[in-house]
Amino acid sequence: MSNHIHIVVVDSHTLSRDGLRNLVSAQPDMSVVRETAFVAEAVAAVTAERADVVVLDSKLPDGDGLALARELRDRHPELGIVLLTSDGEDDVLFRALEIGVSAFVPKVAPAAEVLVAIRHSAVAAGSFIASGLGSAIARRRASMSVSAPRSLPLGGGSPLSPREAQVLEMLGRGVSVVAIGATLHVSHSTAKTYVSRVYEKLGATNRSQALMLGLQRGLISQDLPAFL
Repeated sequence: MSNHIHIVVVDSHTLSRDGLRNLVSAQPDMSVVRETAFVAEAVAAVTAERADVVVLDSKLPDGDGLALARELRDRHPELGIVLLTSDGEDDVLFRALEIGVSAFVPKVAPAAEVLVAIRHSAVAAGSFIASGLGSAIARRRASMSVSAPRSLPLGGGSPLSPREAQVLEMLGRGVSVVAIGATLHVSHSTAKTYVSRVYEKLGATNRSQALMLGLQRGLISQDLPAFL
């Protein structure tokens, strides 16, 4: 990627696209190279423009923006994906984290936060930032009564191997599975196996539950410094 950030915007609202284009046009290090309102055009646009970052909404007229994000992540592991959405529900945030979105930003966020998300996504597509993630995890922990599996007593040692503990720590920092593999110098399939083992040993079915269980058992820090 060059120092200049090329952005594709996928949003069904003309005002949103205009506002983002005007915001970006004032920045010397980035530009909007294509706009579309439709899922059907987005994948081709990202490929044709060799985009560094795609900014998209979760709700589009011809499909699900999060499903689009998953497809783009599968096709382009190095692509920065910013979910700029009016839907700020915790479930949407956790789904974005699980998919591998680079940044989750509410449309009501200050312009500076949007620009930070774009720049972060351009250089660290494999890690996740969201201003409300810590609060969302706290709410999820408060609303769910998660019982520790019998094989994982709270007073015992870590059920994870050193490598699995490292993987859990990276999951806690929002690192994607692709980036975990690159960091550990293992294949994507091996990284997925490590993640699956972490989930199995913690009794979790997804990343957000693994984080809550890891926090509950003191396996990862209460502090999440990678998140805004």
